[in-house]
Amino acid sequence: MILLASQHSCGTRARLLSVAKLILLLHASSVAATAGSLTFAGVAFSPGSTIKANVPLTAQEKSLAAQGGNAVPPNGVAMLATPSNFDPRKSWPVLVTCSTSDFKRQNRDDLVQFYRTIGLSEGWVLLAGDGPQHARNDTAAWRGAMTLAAADALHRSFPGSDRWPVACAGFSGGGKGVGYVAPLLARNGCRIAGIYMTGANEDHLSDGYARIQPGASFLNTPIYISAGHDDRIATVEQQYTVAGSIKRTGFNRMRIGTFHGGHEVNDGQTSVALRWFRELAK
Repeated sequence: MILLASQHSCGTRARLLSVAKLILLLHASSVAATAGSLTFAGVAFSPGSTIKANVPLTAQEKSLAAQGGNAVPPNGVAMLATPSNFDPRKSWPVLVTCSTSDFKRQNRDDLVQFYRTIGLSEGWVLLAGDGPQHARNDTAAWRGAMTLAAADALHRSFPGSDRWPVACAGFSGGGKGVGYVAPLLARNGCRIAGIYMTGANEDHLSDGYARIQPGASFLNTPIYISAGHDDRIATVEQQYTVAGSIKRTGFNRMRIGTFHGGHEVNDGQTSVALRWFRELAK
């Protein structure tokens, strides 16, 4: 009887192990199939990679791009960076980058140089939109048009991503430009979950809110201002003045963080801001 019971027990364990292996195999196959079939704006990619894709422009985006006498390009260019465990069936926070127009910088330059390492380590998807060439007149409307086109491509590529929380980040002149890009994205249906500004010595967010009119709920957007103690381009005092102006406009969730450094994007501050945005977006 003992031998028979032992054989029965072993048989049961073997069947359970077989079922468990089958479940794991099916799960692995499902994940592999998902990873192998990922495309962004028609371009195949694997999780953990950074890719560029040409994206179409809507009539609204063409109208914005043309402001300031710019020639409307045939398409925009979107850059997407994803964590190594990216699965579009889940919800992901998205960090949209906006660079300064100085030195012919593009939004994707800042994505790669200033935000990608920290953003990916914090579990964010990163997105930037630019024109195929530099604009003759690099206006906030141009930046907004190309960023909208990139967001449209994200939403077309991954069903449900229009509900993912979006934070906008800008350094120096990008910290001013994000004051228009963030409300424009909100006005067009994006769920704005944060605005990260560093090295910005003027408040353009108040003007962007007044001009674009994304709605009163936009005033609840969390705003994180990062200031370097040794910044001579946007001093700590100037950035506190910017914060005061934004508060007077009616924005009611704000943090200011300082760091030992100059006119730069500080990785530690970026990490703090992204964690704060993500916590509030839950």
